Amino acid sequence: MTTLDLVPGMITTREMLVKAYGGSVYSGGIVPAKRSNMVFVYSDPAVGEKFGYTFDGQAEDDEFGTLYLYTGAGGEGDQEFVRGNKTLLDTATNGQQVHLFVADSRVPGKKEVRQRYIGQVALDPIEPYEVRWSPVGEGGSRRIIVFRLRPAEGAELLLLEQDALRPAARTTVIELSLEQKLAKLPTQSGTKGKKTEQHSTPETTAHITGGRRKVRRREGQLVKAFESYLEEAGHSFKSFQITIEGEPGALTPDVYDATDHVLYEAKGQTTRNNVRMAIGQLADYRRHLHDGDKLRVAVLLPSEPTPDVKDLLAAQRIALVYRTEDGFDGFPVPAVTGQAPVGT
Repeated sequence: MTTLDLVPGMITTREMLVKAYGGSVYSGGIVPAKRSNMVFVYSDPAVGEKFGYTFDGQAEDDEFGTLYLYTGAGGEGDQEFVRGNKTLLDTATNGQQVHLFVADSRVPGKKEVRQRYIGQVALDPIEPYEVRWSPVGEGGSRRIIVFRLRPAEGAELLLLEQDALRPAARTTVIELSLEQKLAKLPTQSGTKGKKTEQHSTPETTAHITGGRRKVRRREGQLVKAFESYLEEAGHSFKSFQITIEGEPGALTPDVYDATDHVLYEAKGQTTRNNVRMAIGQLADYRRHLHDGDKLRVAVLLPSEPTPDVKDLLAAQRIALVYRTEDGFDGFPVPAVTGQAPVGT
């Protein structure tokens, strides 16, 4: 057995890793090494671009710190949790270490790609993956699983500027049907996935780098309750995925009421800062949607805001819908909302 110490920043190859830890050179981007109880994840953003998406790379830090996004396996059709994708999803339950590498350059005279070691990672215990959609053919789309990787406890990642998420090559808007929006995928074994559970409790506790955090799920609960309310009212709803040319990542509005042509942005807390953020998000979304000038927009809140926040929304011609004991006040959204926006 060859000895090879894994040090962030080092350059190695799959062949060298197989000799030292086991696994296979030709097993795709997610390679289990049973001999060492490890899983090697090989990220190559250039490969993703060939398939029409740019979801691999370091995302902006959030309140939990460093986040690296990694696109799952499957070049055709909807990606599923089988083979490598299931292996990665189950690493916490199986007690396997996960090590992240990024394609660096080609080995001289060979087709083999050098791998730069980023460090030991773990799936985000709150939201282990997110679902994205990639355009296919004329108006079609396929599901992409994007894993959310965090530094493993006690580990530090060595990421370079070039490892950031790549900007989208063009602006696209993918309409997500009700079936796509509500599609259920499995949660990470032993944890609860933010986007796939029933949101039956207001908060959950999880261990993320930096200690135990209380993670609020109020927004998810609110959206789910409102979607049920829309169904009871006989309204059809869906959402969109928006990618912007020259920018990384994707925008995903919370709820689009197709019956009344109203786009909703939900917030888990009824505060001025949350409402101001929602106003900006709605303004951004409607610029990229078909008939955006005719689209009505609304902020969805868990409770009634202050009178001045109500006035703020009315001044921007943005409707307010908030949850009550009996349902949702402000629904259905009136045909004309408030006065003209400030500055018009």
